[in-house]
Amino acid sequence: MRLVHLDLKGAAPRVSYLEQVFPLLSQLGANGVLIEYEDMFPFKGELEILRSPYAYSEEDIERIQQLAEQHKLEVVPLVQTFGHVEFILKHEKYQHLREVERFPNSFNPHVPETLALLKSILSQVIEKHRRSSWIHIGADEVFHLGEGMDSKNWMSHNKGDVGTMYLRHIKEVLGFLTAQYWGLRVLMWDDMLRKISRLRGRLVRQRLQGHHGAGAGLDPAELPPEKPPELAEGDAGRATAGPAAPAGRGAHGLAEVRGAGPPLPCRCPQSRAGAVQRWGLSLSRRYDHYSVLCELLPVSIPSLAICLQTLVNGGFTEEAKRKVLDVLSLESVQLEQSTCEGRGAFPGVEIYHMVEQVNGHLKESILKALDEESAIKGWFSPYHRKRHFGNPRNMESFGSKVLKLHEDWESFVRDLRAQLERIYFPDTVEEWMEENVNPYLDQLRALVRDYR
Repeated sequence: MRLVHLDLKGAAPRVSYLEQVFPLLSQLGANGVLIEYEDMFPFKGELEILRSPYAYSEEDIERIQQLAEQHKLEVVPLVQTFGHVEFILKHEKYQHLREVERFPNSFNPHVPETLALLKSILSQVIEKHRRSSWIHIGADEVFHLGEGMDSKNWMSHNKGDVGTMYLRHIKEVLGFLTAQYWGLRVLMWDDMLRKISRLRGRLVRQRLQGHHGAGAGLDPAELPPEKPPELAEGDAGRATAGPAAPAGRGAHGLAEVRGAGPPLPCRCPQSRAGAVQRWGLSLSRRYDHYSVLCELLPVSIPSLAICLQTLVNGGFTEEAKRKVLDVLSLESVQLEQSTCEGRGAFPGVEIYHMVEQVNGHLKESILKALDEESAIKGWFSPYHRKRHFGNPRNMESFGSKVLKLHEDWESFVRDLRAQLERIYFPDTVEEWMEENVNPYLDQLRALVRDYR
């Protein structure tokens, strides 16, 4: 399975854009999409509070699955069941389910309502994905687990540790899934498992014995320390701890989420002959529900294409390179320099190039005009501007240049906004502009306003 992880915590694309992207993913070698809806899912009833104002409709969810089926992409819905649940725990209604009261990151696994809520969420998502034979339960980065008073009391009374507590909760989630949805197979991230001493250094692969003859969970008290079992793929009731996602992300460290696009992956993942593997190429839109946006999907496509073809070919071979250049209509890619050359022809390529302009020239040109123009520094300083006081002779020496720069960038930004609105909902457009354009363009706008 070569899954492209669409993480919709931010910058969720319109379905009309997915209509263009899904054929491309299939062409590049993907055979599935792992969709982490978060607040973009059309939750109903008591869960409606979780919905984004721009959440997909039920018709959208059905259309996404039809598109995937049409292009031979298996849909695997991802529902976070332990950590990364800020979109749930930020609401006052569910605040009492936090592991640590101050932080909305992770569930308290000791409150019965936690599992009841998860059952409702999982049920609604699974009911809308009846074609899917897999469900992903997330379970990564459960920050602050063990720090809450309930957890401390549990560990004290049961002589347990954080790892035991983690697996106990996962067992309950799996128990519900295997009892309620016979034949549904489960995926999860493996970072928390790596921290559990009895499981460290291994993928977890073993049938999870449980209720109704299907594996419901893993009780660490039953594990022989000398030979830890492994959670893995199989039929109903088995769970797979998947490999971490290699490059291809829409984020490459917090320092770069607002900068240029993701660097092309210089260390591409290598496939292993004969190994049963599930690769997830993650297109993260945020690090978490509260962080700034990561890079936009159109800007991430060249990096994603390289990773997919690397997985297909067992390395970034000449054949893989030719396929990427051909499918994306690029002239060349240089992994070491993290550059692509050529106009390209892929969904959202206009945004790809416009973001290059923003990252490469907007800030530089504006700050250069404001900081290096001697007439501005000498005759139109903040002191002058605040008091509406200046010599027209000196102001005219820089006026035409500044007005032209302002006019050019405003025209460019109007075009950029129009392109973004074709792919994204209004909240994404506004946030991206606020983070990447307005900090610099607003300075120029203010200067022009004062000049006039």
